[in-house]
Amino acid sequence: MDQLSGSQPSAGAPPSPLVQRVHHQLRARIASGEYAANTRLPGEHDLAALYGVSRPVIREALRRLRDDGLVFSRQGAGSFVRGSEAEQGKALAFAPVGTIADVQRCYEFRLEVEPANAFYAAKRHNDVALAAIGRALELMRDTTRAHGHREDADYAFHIAIAEAANNYFFLSSMQALKDHINVGMKLHGLSLLGPAGGLVGVLDEHDAIFAAIRDRKEVEARDAMRRHIQGSYDRLFEGKVLDLSL
Repeated sequence: MDQLSGSQPSAGAPPSPLVQRVHHQLRARIASGEYAANTRLPGEHDLAALYGVSRPVIREALRRLRDDGLVFSRQGAGSFVRGSEAEQGKALAFAPVGTIADVQRCYEFRLEVEPANAFYAAKRHNDVALAAIGRALELMRDTTRAHGHREDADYAFHIAIAEAANNYFFLSSMQALKDHINVGMKLHGLSLLGPAGGLVGVLDEHDAIFAAIRDRKEVEARDAMRRHIQGSYDRLFEGKVLDLSL
C-alpha cells in the first residue's frame, strides 16, 4: 500500500507511524507557541501538503490532538488551538536573548539535545523527513558557494533533523529556542566570514551529519552532530567562555 495514502484508522487502533509523526510535530508547534492559543490551524489540505501525507492521516492526527485537549473544531471553520495551554502557563517559552551568557547556555543545551536529535533522526527518518534535511543542506551549500552564511538555512537544517527524530519534547524545545539559536548561528556565521574563514569546513560538518542520518548510522550521526556543535561553540567563543558558576 502507498505509504502516503493509508486509510483512516479507527479511534481505538494504535496510531500509524505517519499519524504519530504528524501528531507529535503539531504538538511541538503548539507547545512552542508557533501555533498560538486561540488561533486557527492550517486547513487539512495545507497540512497534508506540508507533511507529505494524505488528508485521512491529518484528520486522525487532529482527532488525537482533540483527545489531548490541545485543539477544538468549529463546524465549517476548521481546527483551533485551545487557549488553556497558554493561559495556564503550560506553553513552552523562554525569555529573549539578553546577554552573551544566554548564547553560551543555549550552546550548552544544544550540545546535549542535538546529538540525540541526530541519533534518532538516523534511526527513524522517512523519505519525506530526509528530503527536508537535504533541501536545507542544499540551501546552505548554495550560500557557501556565494561566500556567505544564512542562519535561516542553518536553523532549517537543524530543525528538520529534530522533526525527523519524531520526538515532540526535543522538537518543541528547539522551536521555542529558535531566536536564541539564530543569534548564536548569526554570531558563528560572522566569525566564519573573518580572516580565518571556515565556511567550507562547516559545510563539510553538515554534510557528514546528513550522510550519517541518510545511511542510518545512528552513532556516527550523534557523534558528527556533537563535533559540529562543539566546533561552533569553540569557534565562536575562542576559549573565552564565561564562568557561569553560582
